[in-house]
Amino acid sequence: MKKREILVPDITPLIDVVFILLIFFIVSSVFKKDELALVLNLPTSSAKEIELKKKEIIIEISEKKLAVYGKEISLDELHEKMFEIEDKTRNIIFRIDKDVRYEKVVAVLDLLQKNQLFNISLLTEDIKK
Repeated sequence: MKKREILVPDITPLIDVVFILLIFFIVSSVFKKDELALVLNLPTSSAKEIELKKKEIIIEISEKKLAVYGKEISLDELHEKMFEIEDKTRNIIFRIDKDVRYEKVVAVLDLLQKNQLFNISLLTEDIKK
């Protein structure tokens, strides 16, 4: 009587496929960072780093566009949004491209001042990079 060999399936190809799929999904996934919409070239600074919190208002300004919480809006829509804010002590984080004309920044700052929002921070790139 011959002894029968027990067949064990080789799982090495299965493990290879799983790792290839894992690598594919990691590389192809999109990582969204803090609801930012505009690609800005920020000025550099050596100032201390601030920690972003959910209750902060993030305003992005580029040469041609304006965005709040990652959604492009007009200056009039920004005025309406700022008018609706009840908590006037909320932090307002500015991400401003370094090529933006000063007039555009002043227009947004005037709008915030009219709505009595004074707690403003300017976000820059870390100079150590």
